[in-house]
Amino acid sequence: MHTTLDLSREDCSRLLDAGVAGRVAVGTPTGPHIVPVNYAVDGEPVLIRTAAYSLLGTYGRGAQLCFEVDQFDYELKRGWSVVVRGRGSFVDDQEELAEIARSWEPRPWATGQRNLVVRIPWTEVTGRQLGGGWDPWQHLPARRLA
Repeated sequence: MHTTLDLSREDCSRLLDAGVAGRVAVGTPTGPHIVPVNYAVDGEPVLIRTAAYSLLGTYGRGAQLCFEVDQFDYELKRGWSVVVRGRGSFVDDQEELAEIARSWEPRPWATGQRNLVVRIPWTEVTGRQLGGGWDPWQHLPARRLA
């Protein structure tokens, strides 16, 4: 059995900054949905590009959203998870969208038009690591490059 350790805000930020893909949970009239997404981090807020008529585009504005990024090593039975909670908003200011595009635009892997940028501020951020004696940062399979 491994112990569970709480990650510091700084560790959570470092792991979020390095990531490329995660999941966002959004409530809909038919219940909660979890959607895999590519993302970027802008200071602290998580940014996601989506289609206007997607689940996130339809139900994300003003909604409490939950975003998670994680990694697990099933063989060694260890891993980590970082969760951000915040009220979603849509970025519609043209200057801000241009700055996001210049600096750190979220780049979706899926095809199709994804012109809507959703921002999830860090109202709450938590992280957990399963198993001590190892650094999750050193075992990332991929890291976002500037």
